[in-house]
Amino acid sequence: MSARERLREAKRIVVKVGTSTLTHPSGGMNLHRIEHLVRELIDEANQGKEILLVSSGAIAAGMNTLGLKERPAGIPARQALAAIGQGALLHIYEKFFHEYGRTMAQVLLTKENAARHHQYMNSRNALLALLRMNVIPIINENDAVAVDEIKIGDNDNLSAVVAALVDADALIILSDIDGVYTANPRTDASARLISEIPEITPKIERIAGGAGSAQGTGGMQTKIEAAKIAQNAGVTMVIARGDKDGIIRSILCGQEIGTLFPAREAHLKTRKSWLAFGKRLMGDLSVDDGCVAAMRRGASLLAVGVTGVYGDFAAGETVRILGPTGQEIARGIAAYNAADVARLMGHQTTDFQGLIADAAHEEIIHRDNLVLMT
Repeated sequence: MSARERLREAKRIVVKVGTSTLTHPSGGMNLHRIEHLVRELIDEANQGKEILLVSSGAIAAGMNTLGLKERPAGIPARQALAAIGQGALLHIYEKFFHEYGRTMAQVLLTKENAARHHQYMNSRNALLALLRMNVIPIINENDAVAVDEIKIGDNDNLSAVVAALVDADALIILSDIDGVYTANPRTDASARLISEIPEITPKIERIAGGAGSAQGTGGMQTKIEAAKIAQNAGVTMVIARGDKDGIIRSILCGQEIGTLFPAREAHLKTRKSWLAFGKRLMGDLSVDDGCVAAMRRGASLLAVGVTGVYGDFAAGETVRILGPTGQEIARGIAAYNAADVARLMGHQTTDFQGLIADAAHEEIIHRDNLVLMT
């Protein structure tokens, strides 16, 4: 059975909708599109599927409420617009959900909810409880307080973290583009849509461009990052155009729409998902081929295999581990800070005491704090 065909069996689905799908080019809220989205979600829920919606659009709704045409550059102004727009957007959703006889619930998350393991588990339990009550959660980053989120526009990554959080079967990201192309279709007429991406390679990452529409702040790069999270968490992801009626049903019927990222077979356990996707990445370590092979056999990351240190991370913070070609191999919690790792790299464990004052650990990253990404 192909990955497309397996979508027909998906029971727990996360749908992410971008600002460009919820608004008109003028900036006004697209009520027709929002109603069709809600109707589709409820129709899937009425078939016994569990649906979670990650919705952008709070800042755009705030701009619409105040009659603003241009998105302000300053973070405080955008936080204020998010605070205004969150209520306005929720009111629109609530009206349509009520009309179609389904209960919804607002859930606001920040990166702190994912960075701390107990908060990660509390968020997971709350969302699963809502699903058991036949409620559709509407989830958004708490834009009014999440400075980094507003700066980088990362509801794509948020949707993937939510999908990993609840062990979803599928993640559908609805955008203003049909999927991943071989080049930017807005500027290159020869660009072709890529139907399926089994593995995210450095070439695919290079294809990802910058920010998309004027109203939203996300682009294809954040969607590729989201796909990496989803695939490694055992979630099949699809990027598709959100302005087509019946798009969710068509995707879940297995039709060849958009770009599909099939789930990896090895499904990460809950703590591993938190470790890989919940915590903020603070730096990178490059390693040699021998180190890559050892980690894939289940070994810890030892200093002798480290070839480079990038970033100013502290002990206990999460870093990426990159192979010789620059491809991300793993993520893990560093036992030492960046300066100490730079002193220890290339050395045997027996050399540690002569290199740094407090060498309390034999490994740079213990295997229990290490997650393979490829």
